[in-house]
Amino acid sequence: MTLLTAKIIQLVGFGLGGVIVAVVCNILLLNFSKSLGIRNKNDVTVRWSSESKPSLGGVSLFVVFIFAAICYSIVFGETNIFQKPKYVGLFLAGSIAFVMGLADDAYNTRPMIKLVVQVLCGFLFVWSGTCITLFDNIYVDGGLTVIWVIVIMNSLNMLDNMDGITGTTSLFILVSCLMSSWIILGFNMNIWSLSLVSMIGALLGFLSMNIHPSKLFMGDAGSQFIGVFVAFFSVEFLINSGTRLEQHSWLGVCVAIVAFTPAAVDTLTVVINRLRRGQSPMVGGRDHTTHHLVYAGLSDRKVWYVFVAIGGGSTVLAVAMVNLIQLEIIVPIAFFLVYFVFVFILLFRNTIKYTQPKRK
Repeated sequence: MTLLTAKIIQLVGFGLGGVIVAVVCNILLLNFSKSLGIRNKNDVTVRWSSESKPSLGGVSLFVVFIFAAICYSIVFGETNIFQKPKYVGLFLAGSIAFVMGLADDAYNTRPMIKLVVQVLCGFLFVWSGTCITLFDNIYVDGGLTVIWVIVIMNSLNMLDNMDGITGTTSLFILVSCLMSSWIILGFNMNIWSLSLVSMIGALLGFLSMNIHPSKLFMGDAGSQFIGVFVAFFSVEFLINSGTRLEQHSWLGVCVAIVAFTPAAVDTLTVVINRLRRGQSPMVGGRDHTTHHLVYAGLSDRKVWYVFVAIGGGSTVLAVAMVNLIQLEIIVPIAFFLVYFVFVFILLFRNTIKYTQPKRK
């Protein structure tokens, strides 16, 4: 067996393991409880679905995260992965985010508590060595890292407003991170690659029960945890890709903007529209880009197809940008941002043209 074949088998094993563990976990959760995670069966004001369903999907994502760490230690004989400071930061931040999200699913925690936890997650990243490297100033870069973590955690939470959207968006971003990590570090079976592959598998397993018509929701436990996970790997392999490939640091920012197009466009659109109406951007509502696509006549499933297309395009372009950075072909990279602008204009105009129908 060649070394390449062995690596591919390991990748497939961790990926399929993530899918299987997520599916089994979600099936067990659905069978054991039909109401856990449903705070109020009559509260469907913010949720797009007219039917209350358990918000338990995030549990399977966290279980796969732990599963991947254990399997990596067993398969590769690395008995103490917690000797890696960056992994310690990811593990602590992910665990705190998951617990906070789980509490929010059960008790509706106060927004300030959520914000404090999100800030703590960002500080844990900086403390453990995961930090945006744009200005070579630990205070500025550290502050930007904390802000990035807060923005991503809230953005993916806001995007979790329709079946399959947050899971699909996160999936494509993590694929971008995985491909970028191989360009930067080489095709190696390290803890980062296998954690990414396992989580991609977990998201596929979750999406098998979350695509419309869904059986369960991700919940805040899922959106907060996956937000931390995505924020971590996007800092390591997207935002810092320019620096790690010994090119201009701003190039990585361009890569991240393109990779995050679906989430960034939705968040930016919602914030702009709510501020125009004099509303708080942090209050839930049925005014997301996904909702307005339904108002335009698309079904929930077709809206998901739209986001699959946008996410797939984002991944292809982001990976191409990292390849260009590696090849030191710099000038064309700025033109890739046209994709983000195009998607933003398309979806933002739709929110102006098609508004929520008035209830009779």
